Amino acid sequence: MNKSEIINQTIQFVKSTLQGAEGGHDWFHILRVFNNAKLIAKGESVDNFIVELGALLHDIADAKFYNGDESIGPKKARKFLEDIEVDESIIQHIENIILNISYKNSLSKNNSKQKFTSKELEVIQDADRLDAIGAIGIARAFNYGGFKNREIYNPEIQPNINQNKETYKKSTAPTINHFYEKLLLLKDKMNTKTGWRLATERHKFMELYLKQFYNEWKGNS
Repeated sequence: MNKSEIINQTIQFVKSTLQGAEGGHDWFHILRVFNNAKLIAKGESVDNFIVELGALLHDIADAKFYNGDESIGPKKARKFLEDIEVDESIIQHIENIILNISYKNSLSKNNSKQKFTSKELEVIQDADRLDAIGAIGIARAFNYGGFKNREIYNPEIQPNINQNKETYKKSTAPTINHFYEKLLLLKDKMNTKTGWRLATERHKFMELYLKQFYNEWKGNS
């Protein structure tokens, strides 16, 4: 099977697996990350096949929808890739991308998983983080907040900007807090020049949004 056929089969697998998923983590999220990753990869020295495959499989089983179990995603990806006879070295790379891409893992002070790094991971991570900010990121944040029945905003609950991984995973804070606890921090965590450039524009949009939000909340606009 050639690489093009593998990518096409992976697309069909991901579409089928994520049918009915929460709107911020569905097939269209994957497609946006896939397209962002290909764009960023143009300016980087990477294996484009691994970038595309990793982007497609990076959220095949997001741990937040599986009681925090981070092993399910890599297992699902491995089973699929073995079934279509992808080389073992590539499978291992994809597993490591899935294990290390998440923002929450960057909050762990002593996380051995963070020892893995690759240019392909950096590109996909930037692409994934881009989808968490800007207009799309705002929509996704409020969609997930609604999915979890969280408050939009509560002035009495202040953001916790120094969370560790476990605190972050257990948070039930209002959606606006998520801007300060994650979204506004992502621009400065980009790995690539293209990722940072694109993130800067989206970051500015979020700042404008928050300004308008608070004006409306206070009845000033």
